[in-house]
Amino acid sequence: MLKFLKAGLLATGFVAAANAAYAADAGEGEKVFRKCAACHSVGEDAKSRVGPQLNDVFGRQAGTVDKFKYSAAMVAAGEAGVVWDEQTLTQFLVKPRDFVSGTKMAFAGLRKSADVANVIEYLKTFDSDLAGTVGQEESSGEEVQTAMAEEAPPAAAQDHAPDHDGAFGLGRVATEDEIAAWDIDVRPDGLGLPVGKGTVADGEVLFTDNCAVCHGDFGEGVGRWPVLAGGQDTLTDSRPVKTIGSYWPYLSTVYDYVKRAMPFGNARSLSDDDVYAITAYLLYLNDVVDDEEFELSNENFEDIHLPNEGNFIPDDRFEEAHYAKKDEPCMTDCKPAPVTITMRAQVLDVTPDTDDDSAGGQID
Repeated sequence: MLKFLKAGLLATGFVAAANAAYAADAGEGEKVFRKCAACHSVGEDAKSRVGPQLNDVFGRQAGTVDKFKYSAAMVAAGEAGVVWDEQTLTQFLVKPRDFVSGTKMAFAGLRKSADVANVIEYLKTFDSDLAGTVGQEESSGEEVQTAMAEEAPPAAAQDHAPDHDGAFGLGRVATEDEIAAWDIDVRPDGLGLPVGKGTVADGEVLFTDNCAVCHGDFGEGVGRWPVLAGGQDTLTDSRPVKTIGSYWPYLSTVYDYVKRAMPFGNARSLSDDDVYAITAYLLYLNDVVDDEEFELSNENFEDIHLPNEGNFIPDDRFEEAHYAKKDEPCMTDCKPAPVTITMRAQVLDVTPDTDDDSAGGQID
């Protein structure tokens, strides 16, 4: 209990500092909540998913949402007297694992005090007792700001008019800096790789903090979230398990996707070194490397080949006779003999029903 009291004192200072410098905004909080929405839900018909639903969270004892399986640590925190309010939510959202050691929540925490204040304000809108208080504290401040704005002289307008030199006379040509900001793709030959490095050991920590809540500690997948490891020798099965180790052809696809789209709800928040480390850990989970101290970098990246790379072939459609000769495509009577069915899609059950029971299958 002493730990929670100390954490509460720290949180009190954090809340006071945040409120003194920033008026919480539920609208901004809704944007911040996108980081949470992968696991939590709010609003009408909200249900517990990977994490518990968060309607009426204020005044609720920690670890008590009905039918949700909490960690033992969270249940113990509630039994020790932790009740969710602005103070305890603030401390938990800043550093979840520091506040409740042993919690299953893998999210590393919100770094900005404004984000914490905003998302708490947003959660109030789904609380039956506090919804009516949202926005009241900032109304007087808005009036003062409006009055000041009326008295201030108009600022000189900045000329952002496009040059209209883009395609079709619309917009303008992108600057080199703008292109560089979007040109982040990585090719199988290594083109586009940034300078950086990361070890399997570092990647394990990052994966636990940012990825495990959906993909599991070992890439096994939580619920219906994608499985990232295993599945070797299953591609010919009726239900193949397509993972990085069993199906993906190139390591560049792994790096590019993690950098571009992960973690879910907080994309592009990882540094280049972080992405190298997580990619190295994914190689380790799939037995592509077996050394926990293995370090993946831009210098050895091209030396790594995924197990299924050899089963992918180059796209050579433009070398086919039809494309090479630039003939008009055949649209009628293209086969010399009647069309026959040579194979049926049994597992996916996409073949039209027939009187023959063996024509299709069912998915359970």
